Amino acid sequence: MNKFLLTLLLTINPAAQQEKPVKASWGTLLNIKYEEKYLNDIKGYMLFPKFTQNVKNLDGKLVEIKGFVIPVDKTGATLALSANPYASCYFCGGGSPASVITVKLKKKNTGYDIDDYRKFRGKLRLNATDINEFYYVLELSEEVK
Repeated sequence: MNKFLLTLLLTINPAAQQEKPVKASWGTLLNIKYEEKYLNDIKGYMLFPKFTQNVKNLDGKLVEIKGFVIPVDKTGATLALSANPYASCYFCGGGSPASVITVKLKKKNTGYDIDDYRKFRGKLRLNATDINEFYYVLELSEEVK
């Protein structure tokens, strides 16, 4: 297809411009290393992620991932998505810090219950510096039915 026709198609049909989502797996996201660093702010040590190249390749991409919902925000703007059910998630059991993602929803939704197993789509942002945020943040997210 020549450039003119492709440009015309994208102008007429904005949906054709949409990025195709990558299916992210917990196996890939969990396969990272950690570096322990001392922080003066908290007067203690924290684990910081050292992302593999496979994980770095997902940064900024539109991804889809399934997991267990953990409502963490009464307004419904944000939730946590875990590789594991609540009883064994990062907060409560044997999960690692890389086994949970912040999901920032496009539209607020307070209708999720703990351990709802759902799929979400959004732009993945890697976080290796902010200790007040999970290692993974799914921005502009929406549930995929």
